[in-house]
Amino acid sequence: MPLNQVDRTLADHSVLDPRRLRPHNPPIPTNNRPRRSSSRSTRKPLVLSPLLPSLTPTQQFSRKPIYDDLPPLRSKPQPEAPTEPTTSSPTPTDRLARQIRRARLTLHGYSSAGEARFNNFMSLLLTQERSFTSTIASLAPPPETHERLMPGALYVLVAAMSGSIVTRNRNILLRATVPFAVGVGAAWVVLPVTTRNVADLVWKYEERVPLIAENHLRVRGAAVQGWREIKDRGNRVKEWSDERVREGREAVEEWVRKGR
Repeated sequence: MPLNQVDRTLADHSVLDPRRLRPHNPPIPTNNRPRRSSSRSTRKPLVLSPLLPSLTPTQQFSRKPIYDDLPPLRSKPQPEAPTEPTTSSPTPTDRLARQIRRARLTLHGYSSAGEARFNNFMSLLLTQERSFTSTIASLAPPPETHERLMPGALYVLVAAMSGSIVTRNRNILLRATVPFAVGVGAAWVVLPVTTRNVADLVWKYEERVPLIAENHLRVRGAAVQGWREIKDRGNRVKEWSDERVREGREAVEEWVRKGR
């Protein structure tokens, strides 16, 4: 291989490739091709010209690839999905779906409102039940009073029935008021603590209606005033009777003394 061709190859490739440095022998025609001898001919090593540029170890070991870089494969374009033609007016399916959605929302609203009302009603019932039980428990007398409800309630009932029996041949006004008055009086005597608790509870409910509360106060004031007058008259009658008894006793003693 001529030296100028070797120099051109080294100029084109910055890497010294032994395969490219092999001598290029032109093809020999078949007719004039010499016969190979039985003895192997020794090949002389290729001596590079001193005119070749010196290569660094990095350039000697770095080789250029034989084949050129292939161009990147281009992906085939994906076929676009066919777009449905848009229509300005809704289809019957869309109208049906809209009506079903509206019906479901309306039904859900009514069911939610009914559930909320039911929950409020149950909460009100539970509150009233708790209030009723606490009120009944507050009417019971404390244990330190030693007040028993069962026999006392029977005594009050018997007293009210006796008042009804006494006024059975009287007018309707007496038959309606006397048993109640006798029963209330017996309750204040037999069950004083329980009656006081009941009276306080009744007064608490009467305060919600001012007219009933005012009439109650008026009737109560009249009853208290009448009771005071009765007590005063009783005291006066007692004093008068004691005085008459004392005078009679003195008269009897004087008569006995004179008779002796």
